[in-house]
Amino acid sequence: MGKLDELETFVKVVEVESFSEAARQLGISKSYVSKHISRLEDRLGARLLNRTTRQLTLTDVGARFYERCVSIIEQLEEAQIEVADLQSAARGTLRVSVPMSFGIRHLAPAVAQFMRQHSELTVEMMFSDRPVNIVDEGFDVAVRIGVLKDSSLHARKLATTRSVTVASPDYVERRGAPRHPSELKEHACLRYTYLSSGTMWRYLDAQGQEFSVKIDGPMLTNNGDANFEAACAGVGVATLPDFFVNEALEDGRLVRLFEDWSHPLDLGIWALYPHNRHLSAKVRLFVDFLVETFSVPRW
Repeated sequence: MGKLDELETFVKVVEVESFSEAARQLGISKSYVSKHISRLEDRLGARLLNRTTRQLTLTDVGARFYERCVSIIEQLEEAQIEVADLQSAARGTLRVSVPMSFGIRHLAPAVAQFMRQHSELTVEMMFSDRPVNIVDEGFDVAVRIGVLKDSSLHARKLATTRSVTVASPDYVERRGAPRHPSELKEHACLRYTYLSSGTMWRYLDAQGQEFSVKIDGPMLTNNGDANFEAACAGVGVATLPDFFVNEALEDGRLVRLFEDWSHPLDLGIWALYPHNRHLSAKVRLFVDFLVETFSVPRW
């Protein structure tokens, strides 16, 4: 910033036609003003000011250099104002990675509402259950469901969901309802590619004792909607987040299995974004909006 200080000092001296007054307005000593001007002239190899005891005048070179300096300082001030505006308003493009099913069912309507409030913002929303590298793939925010691992990302919790094991009434009528998780070995289970425990489904009994069972079945997908539709069609037993199944449980398309059992962990729904001391307005406003939106149960 030393060179910029010298330019600003030079411009101020020309404007007020005085080293002393320039020093007063800049809040520095007169000797410091003189040092700035001398360093600038030495580096340029040219005299910029003619100095006498009574007045200061610009040399021809100094006059041309002064015009360029004013332009540079004005552009810098405009850039600073532009950055400040961007930091206080949602503008530009916001790239968001969201899980497929939750994104379509719940995030897409919320994002549409957010965009109505911020008309100068473009949202690029990518739907995928695949874990993404937010920084390497250039996302501003990612919404993820599950138990967070140690991460260099900042995380804010939006909501909580619990897993529920379900089947259709038709499946239960044909195959019978398993009464203990161990009986799932004899049933057609609908598997999910990105389940952290793989093909192990975990349960807790009423006393808090954990039981795990290795499952298998006719269908393996990387999308929860596919497993949900297969469960409703009677293809097999599925374990799905409650935001998938609550409505289907209420209208009778699905029935809950293992009423006296629960799954070990509540699954957090998180907004993740890179640590940044100067967080952009578009990310800050978007995450704040999601936190407020999902603070009220929506399923």
